[in-house]
Amino acid sequence: MTHHSPETRHSPETTSSPASSPTSDLLDQTLLAIEAFFTALAETRPARDGLPADLDGLPARLRDRYERLRADQRHRAGDEPTRHHLAVSLAVLAAYRELSPELPDEELLPLLERTFVEPLRAGMLAGVAAALDAAPDPFALMVAYNRQRERDYFGPAFTFSHPRDDDHEHVARVDHCYYHQVLEANGAGRLTPVLCAFDANWSDAIDPERHGFAFERPTTIGHGGPHCPFTFRRTAAGAGQGEVTAR
Repeated sequence: MTHHSPETRHSPETTSSPASSPTSDLLDQTLLAIEAFFTALAETRPARDGLPADLDGLPARLRDRYERLRADQRHRAGDEPTRHHLAVSLAVLAAYRELSPELPDEELLPLLERTFVEPLRAGMLAGVAAALDAAPDPFALMVAYNRQRERDYFGPAFTFSHPRDDDHEHVARVDHCYYHQVLEANGAGRLTPVLCAFDANWSDAIDPERHGFAFERPTTIGHGGPHCPFTFRRTAAGAGQGEVTAR
C-alpha cells in the first residue's frame, strides 16, 4: 500500500478537499481505513459458537487490541505521517492476533486481505478512472501525483529511488517499506502482502488503451522482493502527450 490515487485520497483512504492540511487529511484517511477494515471483518468472519461477530464481541476486541498495540509501540514513530502508517500496520497486526487462535493462516490471511481491500475499492476505482479520463495527459497526472505523495504523505519512514524518470517511463521504487519494518519487528512480516494488495484499488482503474499508459509492479518487499518497483510506462496510445519534467 504505497502509492495512491490522483483523485480519491483513501489511505489505506477519504476524499479530501484541496484546503485540507496534510495532517488532517492523513488522520481522516487512517481512521476511515481502520474503521472500514474492522467493520468488514466483523461482518465477514465466520460465526463462532453460532454467534455472529457483532454479538460475540469481535468489534470491541479488535479495537481494544489495536489500542493496546498503539500504546505499546508508539516509540516506533517520531513524526506525524509515520504515526499514521504505524496505526495502519498495527490494525492489521491486531486483527491477525485476535483471530489467529480461531482460524488457520490459509483461511485468515485471505480474509484479512479481502476485508482490508474491498470496503473502499469501488469508490477508489471510480474516482481514479474519472480523474484519469478527465486529464489531458493521464500519465503526467499520475506521475505528478506520485511525486507529491512521496514528498507529503509517506514522510521519512519510506525510502524511494527512481531508476527511470522521463516522459516515457516513471519508476518509483520503494527501497525501504515502513509497513514491512513494523510487521517484521512484530514477527509478522507475512502480513505485509495484505497492505500491498490495497494498491489494486487504484491501479486496476488504469486502462492502457484509454489512458495511454500501463502500470506494473512485478514484486514487492512484502512478497520477498528486494524492493517494490511501481512502474508507469506510456503505451503507443499515449505517445506524444504532454511532457513530464524529470526530477
